[in-house]
Amino acid sequence: MPFLRVFPILGAIVMVFALTMLVPLGVSLWTQDGASSAFPVAMALTFVCGALMRSAVWRVGHKLELQKRDGILLVGLAWTLLPLFACVPLLLYFGPTSTPLSFTDAYFEAMSGLTTTGATVLVGLDRLPGSINLWRCFLQWLGGMGILVLAVAILPMLGVGGSQLFRAEATGPMKDAKLTPRITETAKGLWTVYCLLSLACVLGYWLAGMSALDAWIHMFATLSLGGLSSHDSSFGYFQLPAAEWVAIVFMLLASCNFALYFVALVKRQPARIWRDAEWRGSMLLLVGSGLFIAGLLLVKGSLSDPVVAVRTALFNVVSIASTTGFSTVDYTTWPVFAPLFMLMLSGVATSAGSTGAGIKMARIVILVKQARREMARIVHPRAVNPVTMGGNVVDSSTIFSVLGFMLVYGGTIIGLTMVLLLTDMPFDTAFSAVVASVNNMGPGLNEVGPAGNFAGLSDFQTWVCALAMLLGRLEMLSFLVLFTPGFWRK
Repeated sequence: MPFLRVFPILGAIVMVFALTMLVPLGVSLWTQDGASSAFPVAMALTFVCGALMRSAVWRVGHKLELQKRDGILLVGLAWTLLPLFACVPLLLYFGPTSTPLSFTDAYFEAMSGLTTTGATVLVGLDRLPGSINLWRCFLQWLGGMGILVLAVAILPMLGVGGSQLFRAEATGPMKDAKLTPRITETAKGLWTVYCLLSLACVLGYWLAGMSALDAWIHMFATLSLGGLSSHDSSFGYFQLPAAEWVAIVFMLLASCNFALYFVALVKRQPARIWRDAEWRGSMLLLVGSGLFIAGLLLVKGSLSDPVVAVRTALFNVVSIASTTGFSTVDYTTWPVFAPLFMLMLSGVATSAGSTGAGIKMARIVILVKQARREMARIVHPRAVNPVTMGGNVVDSSTIFSVLGFMLVYGGTIIGLTMVLLLTDMPFDTAFSAVVASVNNMGPGLNEVGPAGNFAGLSDFQTWVCALAMLLGRLEMLSFLVLFTPGFWRK
């Protein structure tokens, strides 16, 4: 069975993932928060399971090169199984408490973290041990750049087939662009940029007045565009205007293609950033929308101080549109246009190659240019007017791929919303919960809005939202193809 060759690599990824639990374990031991017993058992269980997967089929798979289908299967298996191991510390910690966590809720919380969705079923976050909160948010940071991209960077066994895994994990319509001759070097470069921005962000939060632990926790949630917090009132807990401006800056940076920063820093070509049409589109949409909502709040009388209005609107609009999900206020009390507009922005504002989710600005740019080309063709049927991005012609296969993605994206949102409506969930809650989950954004409207969370959902509704998160993280087509008969034929 050729597909067995993915299991040694999957096992190695699980073993590496087990080692990441040393981070919250160290914090727990340092702070003596009472949760240290949850991590050694979870780490040992995860490591042993990974070792068994790696060794059970090693002889079959270790000499076979990964093919494209192997990469797709490996990514699907990894993003399904890793939340299973990630939820073990939560189950072990909450098990002995008076409010035990069900497996459904624990898996949802872990899936929300790794997919950088930022939705939560937990209440009383302020009372949780620091290490548990850090683990929830650290999962976002790992999932932001992609645990599999990290695997490509550090696992030497992926030197031959790493490109297939990298392409299967990468987001956006054009996945084959190379920054360096070797995929491993590209993965290392992207993670280097990610880590440098992370250090700058945590320093900014600390200087703005956060405690060291809160600075690290919210840096994990900011750079990953995840949005989980260690406080029930999210970012509004701090009441630190300086920290809000730090968050705005780094959410904007994380919304754009990290490859551009790689080129700017490593290859010393900073001009490439501004020349990128997708970067300009994302920045103009995010900042422009924030200023527009600020003006709306002033005109409608929701806020009276222009400075506060600009900061509040920019923070919340950029947070929601970038799929982060932080909030400083209950924006559902704003004029009804604002929360709906922000919800729609979460699908289109971030760039391919960023830590955000949704449709991606690159696809929107391609669709707009394709629509313009079709309108021009009506007037001038013989004209040659190719779609271009960054000075390069976008081939027809990429355009068809974008159109196919848009069809599946819309169908997924409609289909899952209808499934939730079958459970008698109110329409605004069902629709916004699905959109927030598919876009990996977090809070929706009504019951699942910024003033609430997903704790009130039934087990079935919770699993539907967890599936939506997974589909959104893998951009749907890469996951749904696993269920087609042609994928499994030789």
